[in-house]
Amino acid sequence: MPIIEAEHRLRRWGAWALLMVGLLGLTAPESGPPNPDAGPINPGDVAWMLTAACLVLLMTPGLSFFYGGMVSRRSVLSTMLQSFIAMGVISLLWVVVGFSLAFGDSLGGFIGDPRTFYMLRDVGVQTHATLSPTIPLVLFAIFQLKFAIITPALITGSFAERVRFSAYVLFMVLFALLIYAPLAHWTWHPDGFLRKWGVLDFAGGAVVHMSAGFAALAGAIVLGPRKSHREGVHVGPTHIPYVLLGTGMLWFGWFGFNAGSALSATGVAAQAFLTTNTASAAAMLAWIVCDGMRGQKPSALGACIGAVVGLVAITPAAGFVSVGHSIVIGLVASVVSNVAVAFKARTGIDDTLDVFPCHGLGGTVGMLLTAVFANDVGAVHGKFETLGVHLLAMVIVAGYTFGGSWLLYKLVGFLIPLRVTSEQEAIGLDRSQHGESFDPDPAEAAAG
Repeated sequence: MPIIEAEHRLRRWGAWALLMVGLLGLTAPESGPPNPDAGPINPGDVAWMLTAACLVLLMTPGLSFFYGGMVSRRSVLSTMLQSFIAMGVISLLWVVVGFSLAFGDSLGGFIGDPRTFYMLRDVGVQTHATLSPTIPLVLFAIFQLKFAIITPALITGSFAERVRFSAYVLFMVLFALLIYAPLAHWTWHPDGFLRKWGVLDFAGGAVVHMSAGFAALAGAIVLGPRKSHREGVHVGPTHIPYVLLGTGMLWFGWFGFNAGSALSATGVAAQAFLTTNTASAAAMLAWIVCDGMRGQKPSALGACIGAVVGLVAITPAAGFVSVGHSIVIGLVASVVSNVAVAFKARTGIDDTLDVFPCHGLGGTVGMLLTAVFANDVGAVHGKFETLGVHLLAMVIVAGYTFGGSWLLYKLVGFLIPLRVTSEQEAIGLDRSQHGESFDPDPAEAAAG
């Protein structure tokens, strides 16, 4: 009964919150007068950034197929929905206050003033001198929204098959406000303290992948292992063609993720496009080779995971390094993540879909090698200041994300159980959380 009451209470809170957002929409402030200091709009940049925003959004459905194909048949739809629901929740949150917290007027370099762009006030079709000098500010906000959407979706792979859906939604809201938005401000806002230190994160190695990876590690520890994991029962992927499809969508969408982060249709975008593709190719092949050296056959699953690790690792470096260095980044990250996945299998941590080894460590390797290879300011050019600030920034991001997420999991768990009951886990999250099924019961299918 206490669990049922907590569920009902949280649903009532959700209904009231949605109603409040609707009322805020009715009372949203109008945009201010035209900004006389706004610069000219570059139509080519606008066309490219609209395309890039679409590509980045495609990555979230791609992630749902990538994750959904890896879990047991009883939790496929639940796992996929955990990605899809982020497109709804984070989109509204971003409009109300998320964009302000990430890119509003800086409060000491740590967070944006929530009043700056409240309900996207003054986020219109004119350029912004520092955030979007050649494209409308509203387009910049849209593009950044897609990053905010996929980050909590990435975390879900760590606690797949055992998390309560309502608890996950609440955690996602808190994570976006208290973890993601501050990290985006620190790293990408012109006045963010990591940006001022000289930290280079072209498209989200720390903001997206390290944050998701370390939050995933905290989630796997707090929720504990699945029953099958405790009993040593191996549950293989349900639908590898889904994994292949998801990987293709992610790889395709990642060109918007990385090349779009140039914020313009320039040579930097083209270079980021090339390094992104090259690093992923190198990492995919390296993963297969690593598996082969342990006596395993080359697998479609391994190729897909390796490709994604390469995409993760090149993300912070994409616009800052040469194509040759992107090969090295892909190779190194793939080997590190492959070894980490093998090591994790010998621990008691049940990170269901290896989010921490692939995204947490992949993003960390990418950030480190960005400081090594970055054009003009990398260690290979005799400049070690960037390496020093990156090492310090990585410690700060890892500690803040892991510790902050741990506290958020505990807070959510205090309000409503994070984990489903053993009976719900046994029948699968598709049925217990959503009343649906990817794999219908044979008796039900025959009756239908």
